[in-house]
Amino acid sequence: MPSKTARSARPLPVQEKPGPGRSRYAIGLVAAILVAGSLGYLFGTPDATENSVAEMRAAEMKRDAQQVTELTSTARTTVAEVTKVMVGLGEALPPGGALAARTPSEAEIGEWQKVMKQAVDRHAATPSGTTATNVARGGFRSAVDGMALAVDTYAYCRKVSTDVRAGCLEVARRQRTAGVMAWSVAATQLDAINVDAGHGHQHVYLTSTPGEGAMMADGVPEGTN
Repeated sequence: MPSKTARSARPLPVQEKPGPGRSRYAIGLVAAILVAGSLGYLFGTPDATENSVAEMRAAEMKRDAQQVTELTSTARTTVAEVTKVMVGLGEALPPGGALAARTPSEAEIGEWQKVMKQAVDRHAATPSGTTATNVARGGFRSAVDGMALAVDTYAYCRKVSTDVRAGCLEVARRQRTAGVMAWSVAATQLDAINVDAGHGHQHVYLTSTPGEGAMMADGVPEGTN
């Protein structure tokens, strides 16, 4: 019988070794993935400085909201006291050289000066706040200074000779108008920062004589945004 010959074993396929080019490509791809992941972590996660800045801004917003509330309360107190003074002074200083509707007594003028001094002292404080709040605060301070000056000028005019009194009274009238207008600008700024602080509209305006040009409330109900 013919002898069976053993089948020769089929050689295993030789595993191809990656060439230098493919190895470099794979290494570069892995490195790129690692770098991209690291950058994503670095830029996606706030660092200590960013956290500190965010905390400072939050504290500033909280402090400013409190300052806006306090400034609004201060302005309301001033309006309640100063309005009657400006109304009385307006009657004593009608525009266009017209005769005064009412001539105040010396005692009344002294009371006006007392009220205005209290208003000046009330608005003299200048705590540091945001720019918008500082603008409103500075506006109120300038306004009460101007209105107080108008009262003092009027008191002085009553003591000068009649030949210069008319010109003196005109200066006092213009000072009063400038003070009332300055208050209206500050009150408009106060209204805006109250809205920004989440308090809604707050109207703290003085009574203005028609034709003075002072800004008035916008008509939006108080407390609404």
